[in-house]
Amino acid sequence: MTESLTFADSIRIDADPATVYATVADVTRTGEWSPICRECWWDEGDSPHVGAWFTGRNVTADREWQTRSQVVVADEGRAFGWSVGPGRVHWTYSVEEAAGGTLLTESWEFLPEGQEFFVEKYGDHAAEEIAERTSAARTGIPETLRAIKKVIEQH
Repeated sequence: MTESLTFADSIRIDADPATVYATVADVTRTGEWSPICRECWWDEGDSPHVGAWFTGRNVTADREWQTRSQVVVADEGRAFGWSVGPGRVHWTYSVEEAAGGTLLTESWEFLPEGQEFFVEKYGDHAAEEIAERTSAARTGIPETLRAIKKVIEQH
């Protein structure tokens, strides 16, 4: 497997870009909107800047696990992203002004290194595990964006 698998979707939010950015860059709030990630916490003293580390606790119907991630993009008011593993999966929120509000785009990229990790971990079942993660991103991203919109617009 040599190609990244990607997916992205967008939503318009009735709030300014600074507010939207501050919300999505606060990984400690992820549990408020993610269908899988129940909570995240920064390493001691870390905050949303490039190079910062955090841990996420994920839960699905059949398992629970933690991931370690490193912030790879922290362009205040524009984009915030992190690498799980790192180097296995990239998640990014892009923020841009749009029609008196903000267009928030969430993107997912399952990198070749991550896919190779799945081959090592799952062997003959790697393709179905990769397909399951791809499906989860395709359904989870729109769900997450709708939840972020609701959280921000209610405040």
